Amino acid sequence: MTLLEITSRHGDGVADTSKCPASDRYVAGQEKELAQAIFLHTGWRSAGTWVWSRFRALEPVNALYEPLGNLLGELRVAEIPNIRSTSDSGHPPLGKPYYEEYRSFIQECGYGVVGYRKRFSIDRFGNTPDDEFPALRTYLKNLQDQSTGLGKLPVFKFCRSAGRLPWLRSAFPHAVHAVVLRNPAAQFASGWLLNQEWSNPFFVAAPFRVLGLNQVEPVVKQVVETFGVSLPPFVYASAEEYAAVCEQYARTAESSNAYRAFLALWSLCASRIVDGSDLLIDMDRLGQSSEYASELSAQFRARADVTPDFGGARNQFDEIKRLAIRISGIDGRLIRRTNSLAGKFALSQIDGLRDSQTGIAKVIREKLALADEVAEQWR
Repeated sequence: MTLLEITSRHGDGVADTSKCPASDRYVAGQEKELAQAIFLHTGWRSAGTWVWSRFRALEPVNALYEPLGNLLGELRVAEIPNIRSTSDSGHPPLGKPYYEEYRSFIQECGYGVVGYRKRFSIDRFGNTPDDEFPALRTYLKNLQDQSTGLGKLPVFKFCRSAGRLPWLRSAFPHAVHAVVLRNPAAQFASGWLLNQEWSNPFFVAAPFRVLGLNQVEPVVKQVVETFGVSLPPFVYASAEEYAAVCEQYARTAESSNAYRAFLALWSLCASRIVDGSDLLIDMDRLGQSSEYASELSAQFRARADVTPDFGGARNQFDEIKRLAIRISGIDGRLIRRTNSLAGKFALSQIDGLRDSQTGIAKVIREKLALADEVAEQWR
């Protein structure tokens, strides 16, 4: 199955709690409380912004975009109206700027969101929380508490949280942790086209940056070696300098190396799903099945008493196949071996975790089979 109910930690009954404040949400007649927040764990170019926009359309929701994004460190109220989607982003039309919901969280000095630290913007893959995690937990808890204080359900949309999924699930056990998953070839192609056609290397550079800044972690070192990823050397004074080097590196990166880096990171993130998530949102299926879209909405209604409308999702799988003719610089016939490595690595990481019957292995195999189908058309 591709909608995966990994572990239900909230009641599945549905009660009329529409008049209850978010801080006092419960399922009538049950001991289990409804979720106090929704954490959407997405990847770059996974269509996570579209999923988040479905929650943002709901009046009871305070939808917070990219709470770990590095722009929040310098964000000023006057700049918020200017930070909107561009023609090359592929994001849905948004009625409000991305960071509108952060107005009340700007520090008294006039810039920067209260409690935010630049180091939050780099995902981490350690088995145990790092020294920064208590500050990260406090920061997110403040965003959550102030949202519920307004009678709103906070919905966080992350792109930099997959490695920390188990940490966050442990720290926020009363939230729904939902993972947005898309087949990796389609996800990679979306970022590759932005670099190819719009000279935007950010999404090609991102895996190099994340892997490079985490290469001291044994599991990251292992995945880099397994996939044969060539990283820019880390001989720079700061994460910001290394990020700039990675963007320059991505502009001329050899295509198969760029894909290997992306698959290495995708595999790492996929391996965290078992111990970190409650729901899986299958983007390859969402645009193809109205029944699935309704089922997914019902899951959120039962767990959090909000009903996002997932109808009208684009068929992103068919779209990216039609775009294959525009992909240049990549020989898709060479991709199958990398996809096979991804499956072996991810499955080796989840073997024996929590519940071997969850179906995660099946979902990973499905995603990689779709990746073979997409990449086969690249020439």
